[in-house]
Amino acid sequence: MDLIETLIEEGWLKTPKIIAAFKRINRADFLPEGMKNLAHLNEALPIGFGQTISQPLVVAFMLELLDPQPGDKILDIGSGSGWTTALLAEIVGEKGKVIAIEVIPELKEFGEKNVAKYNFVEKGIAQFICGDGSKGWEKEAPFDKILVSASAKLCYPAWKEQLKIGGKIVTPIGTSIWLFKKISEKDFEEIEYPGFVFVPLVTK
Repeated sequence: MDLIETLIEEGWLKTPKIIAAFKRINRADFLPEGMKNLAHLNEALPIGFGQTISQPLVVAFMLELLDPQPGDKILDIGSGSGWTTALLAEIVGEKGKVIAIEVIPELKEFGEKNVAKYNFVEKGIAQFICGDGSKGWEKEAPFDKILVSASAKLCYPAWKEQLKIGGKIVTPIGTSIWLFKKISEKDFEEIEYPGFVFVPLVTK
């Protein structure tokens, strides 16, 4: 059974549009040369600079929590290989936008080049920025959703400020994945899902 079918059978992938994105966006396109044959493995893989492409099970779980919709504007923090950016771009479609932030210049270039294979950059659906993700991206705020792909020390104030009311942040903090839902300007509903491992979020 292939990886995607396994993720569906085990209940990690549930939503049709997220499943469709996993099927269309080939993880091998986001791996360094010489590692593409490992794309089908359900594990995190190194992409250089101490960073990884996340484990498919974890990406599936986080996207299901985030619940991206066509037309959403999403901030993708710690975009790395560009895989999550491409999955999100596929889901939000031509009326949506994904802003990908990566602090390591070489990985920003790598991710952007990978996502460009799907014409998302050319169409303006995905935009890449080299910067400190802990500060969010004020220029395009507010966002419908914010996804963070590396372990943060906390849910940074900038993220909470740059989120629309009704919006969601999905971020690892320590060894848990947290879902923050913005109820009002100051109030958030918070749910913790423990038992995950991530590389730390690099900040400046």
